[in-house]
Amino acid sequence: MKKKLLVMLTGTILTASLLIGCSASGSAPKKNSASPESKAADSQQTFTVGFDAEYPPYGYLDDNGEYTGFDLELAEAVCKLEGWKLVKKPISWDSKDMELDSGSIDCIWNGFTMNGREDDYTFSIPYVDNSQVIVVSEASGITSLEDLSGKIVGVQAASAALSLLQSEEDSGQKALADTFRSLNEFADYNTAFTELQAGALDALAIDIGVANYQMKSRGEGFKILDKSLNTEQYAIGFKKGNQELCDIVNADLEQLTEDGTVAALAEKYDITDMVTLK
Repeated sequence: MKKKLLVMLTGTILTASLLIGCSASGSAPKKNSASPESKAADSQQTFTVGFDAEYPPYGYLDDNGEYTGFDLELAEAVCKLEGWKLVKKPISWDSKDMELDSGSIDCIWNGFTMNGREDDYTFSIPYVDNSQVIVVSEASGITSLEDLSGKIVGVQAASAALSLLQSEEDSGQKALADTFRSLNEFADYNTAFTELQAGALDALAIDIGVANYQMKSRGEGFKILDKSLNTEQYAIGFKKGNQELCDIVNADLEQLTEDGTVAALAEKYDITDMVTLK
């Protein structure tokens, strides 16, 4: 009888232990949970922004070794409203989708073009109007898009400019790109601009905001061709279907527009004419 009772007690204890273990593991929150309810409830909840660390003025490493930029400061302002802790995560632009799908970032926020990608992400309201332009050396003799025939043109890998130059749609510029001697891809625009400055490239297809920043920081010797390649809009990209988190950030952007934060940051980074949040 004692032996039978011992077996029964042992089985009961084992079953209870298994149930407790399952309950404990099932209740553990996922790291960087995208649930807006958990974010709003927990004042220490992290909000992880994926960004290109060499994409000024939207996101870059400043002279003090700190990541900053228009987008990152705006993200910081959103986090202050929500009581979240901002985590700035530099990513390779080629791996942005993997980072977002895996949950290692909550959004892509860094001069991210929404046009043509609407079916792939849940986007915030657009906040910047941006054009794709061509930058050349003032001494190059290139004055029009037609002059790019037979030239070496640089572009950032996985960028909107590259997609545009590879697109055969009506709004695409593949026909133009087919006239180039070559279209060279770079990991970031800072490196590409250095190559242009060194004479290894004849031209650079680039976002106008980044072009203006680079030209201002590098000094004279460059110009933007009068005719742009395309006009697009920047928005914050969330994982497809994450509408709740997107709605929270949209509401914050509206509040930050009303209180003047957006205008002040736009003036600081010299993109006032491009910002659409008014």
